[in-house]
Amino acid sequence: MSKFYLTTPLYYVNAAPHIGHSYTNIAADVLARYKRKSGFEVLFLTGTDEHGQKVERSAIEAELSPLEFANKTVGKFKDLWQKLSISNDDFIRTTELRHTKAVQKALVILYKKGDIYEAKYEGWYCTPCETFWPQTQGPEQICPDCKRKLEEISETNFFFKLSKYQDWLTDYFKAHPDFVLPGFRYNEALSFITQQKLEDLCISRPKARMGWGIEVPFSKEHVTYVWFDALINYISAVGFENDQNKFKKFWPADVHFIGKDILRQHAIYWPIMLRALDLEPPYKIAAHGWWLIGKSQEKMSKSKGNVIDPAEMAEKFGVDAYRYFLLRDVPFGLDGTFSESSIIKRYNSDLANDLGNLVYRTLTMVEKYYSGAVPKALNLAPNSIIRNKIAVLSEEVEKFLQRFEFSASLEAIWGLINLANKHVEETKPWNLAKENKAEELKDFIALLVEVIKKVAEELSCFMPETAGKIEKQFAKDKIIKGQPLFPRIDVTK
Repeated sequence: MSKFYLTTPLYYVNAAPHIGHSYTNIAADVLARYKRKSGFEVLFLTGTDEHGQKVERSAIEAELSPLEFANKTVGKFKDLWQKLSISNDDFIRTTELRHTKAVQKALVILYKKGDIYEAKYEGWYCTPCETFWPQTQGPEQICPDCKRKLEEISETNFFFKLSKYQDWLTDYFKAHPDFVLPGFRYNEALSFITQQKLEDLCISRPKARMGWGIEVPFSKEHVTYVWFDALINYISAVGFENDQNKFKKFWPADVHFIGKDILRQHAIYWPIMLRALDLEPPYKIAAHGWWLIGKSQEKMSKSKGNVIDPAEMAEKFGVDAYRYFLLRDVPFGLDGTFSESSIIKRYNSDLANDLGNLVYRTLTMVEKYYSGAVPKALNLAPNSIIRNKIAVLSEEVEKFLQRFEFSASLEAIWGLINLANKHVEETKPWNLAKENKAEELKDFIALLVEVIKKVAEELSCFMPETAGKIEKQFAKDKIIKGQPLFPRIDVTK
Protein backbone atom coordinates (compact mmCIF):
# COMPACT_ATOMS: atom_id res chain seq x y z
CA MET A 1 0.00 0.00 0.00
CA SER A 2 1.35 3.46 -0.92
CA LYS A 3 1.75 6.02 1.86
CA PHE A 4 0.59 9.63 1.90
CA TYR A 5 1.92 11.96 4.61
CA LEU A 6 0.40 15.42 4.90
CA THR A 7 0.71 18.10 7.54
CA THR A 8 -0.72 21.41 8.69
CA PRO A 9 1.39 24.06 10.42
CA LEU A 10 1.67 23.96 14.18
CA TYR A 11 -0.63 26.61 15.62
CA TYR A 12 0.59 29.03 18.29
CA VAL A 13 -1.13 28.51 21.64
CA ASN A 14 -0.98 32.17 22.64
CA ALA A 15 -4.46 32.69 21.15
CA ALA A 16 -7.62 30.68 20.46
CA PRO A 17 -8.14 29.12 17.00
CA HIS A 18 -9.72 31.29 14.27
CA ILE A 19 -11.14 30.61 10.80
CA GLY A 20 -7.71 30.77 9.16
CA HIS A 21 -6.61 27.79 11.26
CA SER A 22 -9.80 25.92 10.44
CA TYR A 23 -9.37 26.62 6.70
CA THR A 24 -5.95 24.96 6.63
CA ASN A 25 -7.13 21.93 8.56
CA ILE A 26 -10.33 21.49 6.54
CA ALA A 27 -8.36 21.60 3.27
CA ALA A 28 -5.87 19.04 4.62
CA ASP A 29 -8.74 16.89 5.89
CA VAL A 30 -10.36 16.75 2.44
CA LEU A 31 -7.13 15.53 0.88
CA ALA A 32 -6.51 13.01 3.69
CA ARG A 33 -10.02 11.57 3.29
CA TYR A 34 -9.62 11.46 -0.49
CA LYS A 35 -6.30 9.62 -0.30
CA ARG A 36 -7.69 7.09 2.20
CA LYS A 37 -10.65 6.48 -0.12
CA SER A 38 -8.16 5.96 -2.96
CA GLY A 39 -6.37 3.20 -1.03
CA PHE A 40 -3.39 5.10 0.45
CA GLU A 41 -2.06 4.58 3.96
CA VAL A 42 -2.49 8.15 5.18
CA LEU A 43 -0.72 9.94 8.01
CA PHE A 44 -2.38 13.31 8.62
CA LEU A 45 -0.53 15.42 11.20
CA THR A 46 -1.56 18.61 12.96
CA GLY A 47 -0.55 20.09 16.32
CA THR A 48 0.48 23.07 18.41
CA ASP A 49 3.56 25.28 18.71
CA GLU A 50 4.02 25.95 22.43
CA HIS A 51 7.42 27.61 22.92
CA GLY A 52 8.69 31.13 22.44
CA GLN A 53 8.43 34.60 23.90
CA LYS A 54 4.83 35.20 22.81
CA VAL A 55 3.63 32.16 24.75
CA GLU A 56 5.79 33.03 27.75
CA ARG A 57 4.40 36.58 27.90
CA SER A 58 0.78 35.41 27.43
CA ALA A 59 1.26 32.92 30.27
CA ILE A 60 2.60 35.63 32.58
CA GLU A 61 -0.44 37.82 31.78
CA ALA A 62 -2.74 34.87 32.59
CA GLU A 63 -0.80 34.19 35.83
CA LEU A 64 -0.01 30.65 34.72
CA SER A 65 3.14 28.71 33.95
CA PRO A 66 3.79 28.47 30.17
CA LEU A 67 2.89 24.77 30.15
CA GLU A 68 -0.33 25.34 32.12
CA PHE A 69 -1.24 28.10 29.69
CA ALA A 70 -0.48 25.87 26.69
CA ASN A 71 -2.52 22.99 28.12
CA LYS A 72 -5.61 25.20 28.28
CA THR A 73 -5.33 26.35 24.66
CA VAL A 74 -4.40 22.94 23.24
CA GLY A 75 -7.77 21.63 24.40
CA LYS A 76 -9.54 24.31 22.33
CA PHE A 77 -7.73 23.20 19.17
CA LYS A 78 -8.43 19.50 19.77
CA ASP A 79 -12.11 20.20 20.50
CA LEU A 80 -12.43 22.31 17.36
CA TRP A 81 -10.90 19.67 15.10
CA GLN A 82 -13.34 17.12 16.46
CA LYS A 83 -16.26 19.48 15.93
CA LEU A 84 -15.23 20.20 12.32
CA SER A 85 -14.86 16.48 11.45
CA ILE A 86 -11.08 16.77 11.04
CA SER A 87 -9.68 13.23 10.63
CA ASN A 88 -6.07 13.82 11.75
CA ASP A 89 -4.14 10.67 12.65
CA ASP A 90 -1.67 12.40 14.97
CA PHE A 91 -1.54 15.59 17.05
CA ILE A 92 1.92 16.73 18.06
CA ARG A 93 2.84 19.28 20.72
CA THR A 94 6.28 20.86 20.76
CA THR A 95 6.40 20.25 24.52
CA GLU A 96 6.30 16.45 23.99
CA LEU A 97 9.44 14.41 24.74
CA ARG A 98 9.49 12.82 21.25
CA HIS A 99 9.74 16.31 19.76
CA THR A 100 12.27 17.68 22.25
CA LYS A 101 14.61 14.74 21.57
CA ALA A 102 14.28 15.16 17.80
CA VAL A 103 15.09 18.89 17.97
CA GLN A 104 18.15 18.27 20.13
CA LYS A 105 19.32 15.45 17.86
CA ALA A 106 19.05 17.77 14.81
CA LEU A 107 20.96 20.52 16.62
CA VAL A 108 23.79 18.16 17.57
CA ILE A 109 24.10 16.82 14.00
CA LEU A 110 24.29 20.33 12.54
CA TYR A 111 26.67 21.58 15.23
CA LYS A 112 29.09 18.68 14.71
CA LYS A 113 28.89 19.25 10.96
CA GLY A 114 29.94 22.91 11.40
CA ASP A 115 26.62 24.30 10.11
CA ILE A 116 25.89 25.96 13.47
CA TYR A 117 28.26 28.57 14.93
CA GLU A 118 28.25 31.09 17.78
CA ALA A 119 28.27 34.84 17.10
CA LYS A 120 27.08 38.16 18.47
CA TYR A 121 23.82 39.60 17.18
CA GLU A 122 23.01 43.30 17.21
CA GLY A 123 19.83 44.58 15.61
CA TRP A 124 16.07 44.62 15.87
CA TYR A 125 13.71 41.92 17.12
CA CYS A 126 9.94 41.49 16.68
CA THR A 127 8.38 39.50 19.51
CA PRO A 128 4.97 38.89 17.83
CA CYS A 129 6.71 37.46 14.73
CA GLU A 130 9.61 35.93 16.74
CA THR A 131 11.88 37.38 14.03
CA PHE A 132 15.20 39.26 13.94
CA TRP A 133 15.59 42.14 11.49
CA PRO A 134 19.00 43.57 10.52
CA GLN A 135 19.34 47.28 11.25
CA THR A 136 19.12 48.13 7.55
CA GLN A 137 15.59 46.71 7.53
CA GLY A 138 14.33 48.42 10.66
CA PRO A 139 15.19 52.13 10.47
CA GLU A 140 11.73 53.16 11.72
CA GLN A 141 11.73 50.50 14.46
CA ILE A 142 8.61 48.94 12.90
CA CYS A 143 8.39 45.28 11.89
CA PRO A 144 8.13 44.96 8.07
CA ASP A 145 5.72 42.03 8.49
CA CYS A 146 3.28 42.86 11.30
CA LYS A 147 3.95 46.66 11.52
CA ARG A 148 4.44 46.55 15.29
CA LYS A 149 7.28 48.11 17.24
CA LEU A 150 10.68 46.35 17.17
CA GLU A 151 12.96 45.88 20.18
CA GLU A 152 16.69 46.62 19.92
CA ILE A 153 18.75 43.56 20.90
CA SER A 154 22.46 42.87 21.47
CA GLU A 155 23.34 39.32 22.50
CA THR A 156 25.42 36.22 21.72
CA ASN A 157 23.51 33.46 19.94
CA PHE A 158 23.93 30.42 17.72
CA PHE A 159 23.46 30.76 13.96
CA PHE A 160 22.61 28.23 11.27
CA LYS A 161 24.39 28.57 7.90
CA LEU A 162 21.46 29.23 5.59
CA SER A 163 23.76 31.11 3.22
CA LYS A 164 25.88 28.00 2.64
CA TYR A 165 22.96 26.28 0.92
CA GLN A 166 21.53 29.17 -1.13
CA ASP A 167 22.85 27.90 -4.48
CA TRP A 168 21.60 24.39 -3.76
CA LEU A 169 18.10 25.69 -2.94
CA THR A 170 18.02 27.86 -6.09
CA ASP A 171 18.91 24.85 -8.23
CA TYR A 172 16.35 22.70 -6.40
CA PHE A 173 13.58 25.21 -7.07
CA LYS A 174 14.45 25.42 -10.76
CA ALA A 175 14.48 21.61 -11.05
CA HIS A 176 11.10 21.27 -9.22
CA PRO A 177 8.65 23.87 -10.61
CA ASP A 178 5.76 22.31 -8.64
CA PHE A 179 7.61 22.35 -5.30
CA VAL A 180 5.43 25.25 -4.09
CA LEU A 181 1.80 25.63 -5.16
CA PRO A 182 0.03 27.68 -6.41
CA GLY A 183 2.51 28.87 -9.03
CA PHE A 184 2.55 32.51 -7.94
CA ARG A 185 3.70 31.44 -4.46
CA TYR A 186 6.49 29.43 -6.08
CA ASN A 187 7.56 32.58 -7.95
CA GLU A 188 7.44 34.58 -4.72
CA ALA A 189 9.70 32.11 -2.90
CA LEU A 190 12.09 31.76 -5.84
CA SER A 191 12.49 35.53 -6.15
CA PHE A 192 13.34 35.73 -2.44
CA ILE A 193 16.29 33.36 -2.85
CA THR A 194 17.50 34.69 -6.21
CA GLN A 195 17.28 38.44 -5.62
CA GLN A 196 19.17 38.72 -2.34
CA LYS A 197 21.83 36.95 -0.32
CA LEU A 198 20.37 34.79 2.42
CA GLU A 199 21.33 35.83 5.94
CA ASP A 200 22.35 33.04 8.35
CA LEU A 201 19.48 32.18 10.69
CA CYS A 202 19.73 32.92 14.42
CA ILE A 203 18.46 29.68 16.00
CA SER A 204 18.78 30.34 19.73
CA ARG A 205 17.72 32.77 22.45
CA PRO A 206 19.56 33.40 25.74
CA LYS A 207 17.73 31.86 28.69
CA ALA A 208 18.32 35.09 30.58
CA ARG A 209 15.97 36.89 28.15
CA MET A 210 13.59 34.10 27.20
CA GLY A 211 13.63 30.80 29.07
CA TRP A 212 10.61 29.02 27.59
CA GLY A 213 11.95 26.68 24.93
CA ILE A 214 13.96 23.55 24.19
CA GLU A 215 17.45 23.77 25.70
CA VAL A 216 20.29 23.85 23.18
CA PRO A 217 22.19 20.60 23.94
CA PHE A 218 25.64 22.17 23.60
CA SER A 219 24.84 25.35 25.60
CA LYS A 220 22.89 25.39 28.86
CA GLU A 221 22.60 29.18 28.53
CA HIS A 222 20.41 29.05 25.41
CA VAL A 223 17.04 27.72 24.25
CA THR A 224 16.12 26.94 20.64
CA TYR A 225 14.52 29.55 18.37
CA VAL A 226 10.81 28.77 18.10
CA TRP A 227 10.81 28.49 14.29
CA PHE A 228 13.73 26.06 14.17
CA ASP A 229 12.01 24.08 16.91
CA ALA A 230 8.57 24.08 15.25
CA LEU A 231 9.68 23.01 11.77
CA ILE A 232 11.34 19.88 13.16
CA ASN A 233 7.86 18.59 14.16
CA TYR A 234 7.34 17.26 10.64
CA ILE A 235 10.13 14.74 11.16
CA SER A 236 9.81 14.24 14.93
CA ALA A 237 6.23 12.98 14.44
CA VAL A 238 7.37 10.23 12.04
CA GLY A 239 10.19 8.87 14.18
CA PHE A 240 13.30 10.88 13.23
CA GLU A 241 14.66 10.37 16.74
CA ASN A 242 13.15 7.05 17.83
CA ASP A 243 11.62 4.98 14.99
CA GLN A 244 13.70 4.63 11.83
CA ASN A 245 11.29 2.15 10.22
CA LYS A 246 8.41 4.60 10.51
CA PHE A 247 10.65 7.42 9.34
CA LYS A 248 11.77 5.54 6.23
CA LYS A 249 8.16 4.69 5.47
CA PHE A 250 6.63 8.17 5.71
CA TRP A 251 9.40 10.68 4.97
CA PRO A 252 9.49 12.78 2.78
CA ALA A 253 6.14 14.39 3.48
CA ASP A 254 3.89 14.49 0.43
CA VAL A 255 2.57 17.96 1.20
CA HIS A 256 2.84 20.64 3.88
CA PHE A 257 -0.30 22.82 3.99
CA ILE A 258 0.52 26.33 5.22
CA GLY A 259 -0.70 29.95 5.14
CA LYS A 260 1.11 32.39 2.86
CA ASP A 261 2.51 34.34 5.85
CA ILE A 262 4.83 31.43 6.75
CA LEU A 263 5.99 30.68 3.21
CA ARG A 264 9.56 31.87 3.82
CA GLN A 265 10.05 29.55 6.80
CA HIS A 266 8.67 26.53 4.92
CA ALA A 267 10.03 27.10 1.42
CA ILE A 268 13.47 28.43 2.41
CA TYR A 269 14.49 27.61 6.00
CA TRP A 270 12.98 24.13 6.08
CA PRO A 271 14.40 22.65 2.83
CA ILE A 272 17.83 23.96 3.79
CA MET A 273 17.57 22.50 7.30
CA LEU A 274 16.67 19.14 5.76
CA ARG A 275 19.51 19.34 3.22
CA ALA A 276 21.98 20.03 6.03
CA LEU A 277 20.61 16.97 7.87
CA ASP A 278 21.06 14.88 4.69
CA LEU A 279 17.30 14.40 4.39
CA GLU A 280 15.01 14.91 1.38
CA PRO A 281 12.72 17.96 1.22
CA PRO A 282 8.94 17.49 1.24
CA TYR A 283 7.48 16.82 -2.20
CA LYS A 284 5.16 19.83 -2.13
CA ILE A 285 4.29 22.93 -0.11
CA ALA A 286 0.74 24.26 -0.60
CA ALA A 287 0.28 27.87 0.56
CA HIS A 288 -3.19 29.37 0.87
CA GLY A 289 -4.21 33.01 1.25
CA TRP A 290 -5.73 34.89 4.16
CA TRP A 291 -9.34 35.34 5.16
CA LEU A 292 -9.96 39.07 5.37
CA ILE A 293 -12.77 40.78 7.26
CA GLY A 294 -15.26 43.41 6.15
CA LYS A 295 -15.15 46.14 3.53
CA SER A 296 -11.76 47.33 4.78
CA GLN A 297 -10.31 43.88 3.92
CA GLU A 298 -8.46 43.65 7.24
CA LYS A 299 -6.49 40.56 8.21
CA MET A 300 -7.86 38.84 11.29
CA SER A 301 -5.88 39.68 14.38
CA LYS A 302 -6.35 39.21 18.11
CA SER A 303 -5.10 42.76 18.77
CA LYS A 304 -7.72 44.23 16.40
CA GLY A 305 -10.51 42.21 17.99
CA ASN A 306 -11.84 41.00 14.61
CA VAL A 307 -11.14 37.27 15.02
CA ILE A 308 -14.01 35.00 13.93
CA ASP A 309 -14.67 31.88 16.02
CA PRO A 310 -14.98 28.86 13.69
CA ALA A 311 -16.87 26.83 16.32
CA GLU A 312 -19.52 29.55 16.45
CA MET A 313 -19.86 29.59 12.64
CA ALA A 314 -20.16 25.79 12.52
CA GLU A 315 -22.80 25.91 15.25
CA LYS A 316 -24.78 28.60 13.46
CA PHE A 317 -24.69 27.23 9.89
CA GLY A 318 -23.74 23.56 10.33
CA VAL A 319 -20.31 21.96 10.07
CA ASP A 320 -20.65 20.87 6.44
CA ALA A 321 -22.03 24.21 5.29
CA TYR A 322 -19.06 25.93 6.95
CA ARG A 323 -16.60 23.48 5.36
CA TYR A 324 -18.27 23.95 1.98
CA PHE A 325 -18.17 27.74 2.12
CA LEU A 326 -14.46 27.95 2.98
CA LEU A 327 -13.43 25.52 0.25
CA ARG A 328 -15.79 26.72 -2.49
CA ASP A 329 -15.86 30.48 -2.12
CA VAL A 330 -12.20 31.22 -2.90
CA PRO A 331 -9.63 29.34 -5.03
CA PHE A 332 -6.98 27.87 -2.72
CA GLY A 333 -4.04 30.27 -2.67
CA LEU A 334 -5.96 33.53 -3.03
CA ASP A 335 -7.22 35.80 -0.24
CA GLY A 336 -10.92 35.64 0.57
CA THR A 337 -13.36 37.95 2.32
CA PHE A 338 -15.31 36.38 5.16
CA SER A 339 -18.79 37.48 6.17
CA GLU A 340 -21.92 35.78 7.43
CA SER A 341 -23.88 37.21 4.50
CA SER A 342 -21.49 35.42 2.11
CA ILE A 343 -22.07 32.11 3.91
CA ILE A 344 -25.85 32.61 3.78
CA LYS A 345 -25.69 33.36 0.05
CA ARG A 346 -23.73 30.16 -0.65
CA TYR A 347 -25.95 28.18 1.72
CA ASN A 348 -29.23 29.26 0.11
CA SER A 349 -28.07 29.03 -3.51
CA ASP A 350 -25.69 26.05 -3.65
CA LEU A 351 -26.78 23.92 -0.69
CA ALA A 352 -30.52 24.61 -0.29
CA ASN A 353 -31.55 25.39 -3.89
CA ASP A 354 -29.17 23.15 -5.84
CA LEU A 355 -28.14 20.10 -3.80
CA GLY A 356 -30.88 20.05 -1.15
CA ASN A 357 -33.66 20.65 -3.64
CA LEU A 358 -32.42 17.94 -6.02
CA VAL A 359 -32.25 15.36 -3.24
CA TYR A 360 -35.59 16.23 -1.64
CA ARG A 361 -37.60 16.50 -4.88
CA THR A 362 -36.16 13.13 -6.00
CA LEU A 363 -37.11 11.52 -2.67
CA THR A 364 -40.57 13.05 -2.97
CA MET A 365 -41.06 11.65 -6.49
CA VAL A 366 -39.88 8.17 -5.45
CA GLU A 367 -42.35 8.33 -2.57
CA LYS A 368 -45.22 9.69 -4.69
CA TYR A 369 -44.89 7.56 -7.82
CA TYR A 370 -43.35 4.35 -6.45
CA SER A 371 -44.40 4.23 -2.78
CA GLY A 372 -40.80 4.82 -1.73
CA ALA A 373 -39.27 1.98 -3.78
CA VAL A 374 -36.46 3.12 -6.10
CA PRO A 375 -37.36 2.10 -9.68
CA LYS A 376 -34.98 0.09 -11.88
CA ALA A 377 -33.66 1.89 -14.98
CA LEU A 378 -34.85 0.57 -18.33
CA ASN A 379 -32.44 2.80 -20.31
CA LEU A 380 -34.95 3.36 -23.09
CA ALA A 381 -33.76 6.91 -23.64
CA PRO A 382 -30.50 7.45 -21.74
CA ASN A 383 -29.43 11.06 -21.16
CA SER A 384 -25.95 10.99 -22.68
CA ILE A 385 -24.88 14.41 -21.30
CA ILE A 386 -25.64 13.47 -17.70
CA ARG A 387 -24.28 9.91 -18.07
CA ASN A 388 -21.06 11.24 -19.60
CA LYS A 389 -20.71 13.66 -16.68
CA ILE A 390 -21.24 10.84 -14.18
CA ALA A 391 -18.58 8.78 -15.98
CA VAL A 392 -15.88 11.48 -15.88
CA LEU A 393 -16.67 13.18 -12.56
CA SER A 394 -14.28 11.13 -10.40
CA GLU A 395 -11.46 11.81 -12.84
CA GLU A 396 -12.22 15.55 -12.84
CA VAL A 397 -12.27 15.75 -9.05
CA GLU A 398 -8.99 13.85 -8.79
CA LYS A 399 -7.32 16.11 -11.36
CA PHE A 400 -8.19 19.22 -9.35
CA LEU A 401 -7.32 17.71 -5.96
CA GLN A 402 -3.87 16.70 -7.20
CA ARG A 403 -3.14 20.44 -7.43
CA PHE A 404 -5.13 21.34 -4.28
CA GLU A 405 -7.81 23.14 -6.33
CA PHE A 406 -10.64 22.48 -3.89
CA SER A 407 -12.98 25.12 -5.28
CA ALA A 408 -12.65 23.70 -8.80
CA SER A 409 -13.34 20.18 -7.48
CA LEU A 410 -16.58 21.33 -5.89
CA GLU A 411 -17.48 23.27 -9.02
CA ALA A 412 -17.14 20.05 -11.03
CA ILE A 413 -19.48 18.23 -8.60
CA TRP A 414 -21.99 21.07 -8.78
CA GLY A 415 -21.81 20.84 -12.57
CA LEU A 416 -23.50 17.43 -12.30
CA ILE A 417 -26.03 18.71 -9.73
CA ASN A 418 -26.96 21.60 -12.01
CA LEU A 419 -27.33 19.32 -15.05
CA ALA A 420 -29.72 17.11 -13.07
CA ASN A 421 -31.80 20.08 -11.88
CA LYS A 422 -31.98 21.39 -15.43
CA HIS A 423 -33.07 17.93 -16.61
CA VAL A 424 -35.96 18.00 -14.10
CA GLU A 425 -37.15 21.40 -15.34
CA GLU A 426 -36.90 20.43 -18.99
CA THR A 427 -38.40 16.92 -18.69
CA LYS A 428 -41.22 17.85 -16.30
CA PRO A 429 -41.70 14.40 -14.72
CA TRP A 430 -45.15 15.37 -13.45
CA ASN A 431 -46.22 15.51 -17.11
CA LEU A 432 -44.73 12.05 -17.76
CA ALA A 433 -46.91 10.76 -14.90
CA LYS A 434 -50.04 12.50 -16.23
CA GLU A 435 -49.44 11.06 -19.70
CA ASN A 436 -48.90 7.55 -18.28
CA LYS A 437 -45.39 7.33 -19.73
CA ALA A 438 -44.40 4.78 -17.12
CA GLU A 439 -41.17 3.54 -18.72
CA GLU A 440 -39.86 7.07 -19.35
CA LEU A 441 -40.71 8.08 -15.79
CA LYS A 442 -38.85 5.05 -14.36
CA ASP A 443 -35.77 5.89 -16.42
CA PHE A 444 -35.95 9.52 -15.38
CA ILE A 445 -36.22 8.83 -11.63
CA ALA A 446 -33.57 6.08 -11.75
CA LEU A 447 -31.15 8.49 -13.46
CA LEU A 448 -31.72 11.15 -10.77
CA VAL A 449 -31.00 8.58 -8.05
CA GLU A 450 -27.83 7.57 -9.89
CA VAL A 451 -26.74 11.23 -10.03
CA ILE A 452 -27.40 11.75 -6.32
CA LYS A 453 -25.45 8.63 -5.33
CA LYS A 454 -22.50 9.79 -7.44
CA VAL A 455 -22.66 13.27 -5.90
CA ALA A 456 -22.69 11.78 -2.39
CA GLU A 457 -19.68 9.61 -3.26
CA GLU A 458 -17.66 12.59 -4.49
CA LEU A 459 -18.81 14.86 -1.64
CA SER A 460 -17.82 12.39 1.08
CA CYS A 461 -14.37 13.98 1.53
CA PHE A 462 -15.64 17.56 1.50
CA MET A 463 -18.91 17.21 3.43
CA PRO A 464 -18.76 13.83 5.22
CA GLU A 465 -21.89 14.29 7.32
CA THR A 466 -24.03 15.35 4.35
CA ALA A 467 -22.70 12.55 2.15
CA GLY A 468 -23.49 10.05 4.92
CA LYS A 469 -27.08 11.32 5.22
CA ILE A 470 -27.65 11.04 1.46
CA GLU A 471 -26.19 7.53 1.36
CA LYS A 472 -28.58 6.46 4.15
CA GLN A 473 -31.57 7.99 2.34
CA PHE A 474 -30.82 5.96 -0.79
CA ALA A 475 -28.98 3.00 0.73
CA LYS A 476 -31.68 0.38 0.15
CA ASP A 477 -34.43 -0.37 -2.33
CA LYS A 478 -36.77 1.70 -0.13
CA ILE A 479 -35.83 5.34 0.43
CA ILE A 480 -35.74 7.04 3.83
CA LYS A 481 -37.04 10.53 3.15
CA GLY A 482 -36.33 12.39 6.37
CA GLN A 483 -36.05 16.17 6.52
CA PRO A 484 -34.54 18.49 3.87
CA LEU A 485 -30.73 18.53 4.11
CA PHE A 486 -30.42 22.32 4.01
CA PRO A 487 -33.59 24.25 4.93
CA ARG A 488 -33.38 27.74 3.46
CA ILE A 489 -32.17 30.51 5.76
CA ASP A 490 -34.68 33.34 5.96
CA VAL A 491 -32.49 36.45 5.98
CA THR A 492 -35.38 38.63 7.16
CA LYS A 493 -35.32 36.73 10.45
